[in-house]
Amino acid sequence: MPQGNPAVQSSHAAQGQGVRDSVLQAIGNTPLVRLQRVVTPSMAEVLVKLEYYNPTGSYKDRMALAMIEGAEARGELRPGMRVVEWTGGSTGSSLAMVCAIKGYRFTPISSDGFAREKLQTMRLFGADLEIFPAPGGKLVPELYQQMKRRAEELAKEPGTFYTDQFHNADAIRGYMGIGRELIEQAGSGLAAFCGGVGTAGMIVGVSRALKEAGCKARIVALEPASSPALTTGKGGPHRVEGIAAGFRPSHLQDGDFNEVRTVEETAAREMARRLAKEEGLFAGTSSGLNVTAALQLAQELGPGHAVATVAVDTGFKYLAGDLYQT
Repeated sequence: MPQGNPAVQSSHAAQGQGVRDSVLQAIGNTPLVRLQRVVTPSMAEVLVKLEYYNPTGSYKDRMALAMIEGAEARGELRPGMRVVEWTGGSTGSSLAMVCAIKGYRFTPISSDGFAREKLQTMRLFGADLEIFPAPGGKLVPELYQQMKRRAEELAKEPGTFYTDQFHNADAIRGYMGIGRELIEQAGSGLAAFCGGVGTAGMIVGVSRALKEAGCKARIVALEPASSPALTTGKGGPHRVEGIAAGFRPSHLQDGDFNEVRTVEETAAREMARRLAKEEGLFAGTSSGLNVTAALQLAQELGPGHAVATVAVDTGFKYLAGDLYQT
């Protein structure tokens, strides 16, 4: 049998290195970048994990895969079953993708108060989407409770697995990858890490991963000032998708974070636009909120330190709204 050209064979082998068998294997290992233009010389360096490099453009891919594979491993989710979750859209998009690949039916419960792009993405992945109207387009605590009750109602039907992201420990496990990658990329000398709280799975997962690596970073949980449920016990209407559901999530336990800070929504939205124009980072409002707080921490800490946070999702999810209207 002809052996072929060794040089060509070597070239083909090189091209094959790193090929994934599934898009699920492309989740994680996202870049970490140092901000250059929205910082000042008096600040610590600010590092941003670009989570929009995940397949659906959001760090929720990590959580979705962990919850589905955790349930499969325990035998709670089997072929032919349906998956249910209430979601602002990014978790729903991630679950819809994972379920499409694995062959599960998926029913997300969401609202027209969330970005149209997210709702459309869930449908395109084949999800059977149920929509609750948002009063005045605002995300209010009562809306989240309506969605939650509907998901719990569907969860009682035979052949249904409810991922229950606000109580599922696999969510924390999935997000620990961000913390482990931060250690690999930036070392264990981080002075602080901050992030917005939705389920709290991300900030808790990162916190635990950093602690496991011996990192003593200060962990700062964030919420919009318009819905300060963590700082005052009372949520309110806001438009920062993906966080601030109006209650303290059970994942958020004392010992996993050091403090909670609020950020004005107008500042978060302006920072999202600045990041696009000045740093080339195209993300949503929650990412703007994260970076706004990271800059505050960097100013307090000063040079010689490093603060890390995450760019949660891609700005392409928000083009139909008013965040990027010019």
